[in-house]
Amino acid sequence: MEFSKFINCEGQPIAKAAGEHVFMQGENDDSLYLIKQGVVKAYYLTSDGQERVKSFLSDGDVIGSMSAAYQKQKTTFGLICLEPTQVLKFNFEQLYLQSQSNHQLAREIIDLLLAFAMKKEARERELLCLSAEQRYQDLIAKSPDLMEKVTQNDIARYLGVTPVGLSRIKHRLLNSNPSK
Repeated sequence: MEFSKFINCEGQPIAKAAGEHVFMQGENDDSLYLIKQGVVKAYYLTSDGQERVKSFLSDGDVIGSMSAAYQKQKTTFGLICLEPTQVLKFNFEQLYLQSQSNHQLAREIIDLLLAFAMKKEARERELLCLSAEQRYQDLIAKSPDLMEKVTQNDIARYLGVTPVGLSRIKHRLLNSNPSK
């Protein structure tokens, strides 16, 4: 509840159109963002200009570059809206300072960080232990609504395959289960 109070008092509402960046890789942006409504894509650009999708986020998710927020470095990834999106922008440093004297707020931040760590652990396991086909099936099972909102190219980049590779996976799955 304290985190919600903080966000409602300190959060700056921002509306973004589809295709607009919340922030780009390499910028100075030490804020965090609560996605109120919409879908965003967090992605990395490699040195040769290829895009790698880190994650998709939607209503209720919190995101920001922790390297930029905590260590005052440049953002390590970009965040782009895939549909019209409402975010609440808030200052990480202010949240951090308030959490030092507000134990309830600190506990809620710990809960957020634990959820974040578990999400990252699951993503790491998927990439290291599952085949691309298994990752695709898991994505469909966990986020069926996302499949309608995200391009096939973005899904392929998220899975770590080419669009042609994703097409082959979908074809194999369709042929192995003709009732679909």
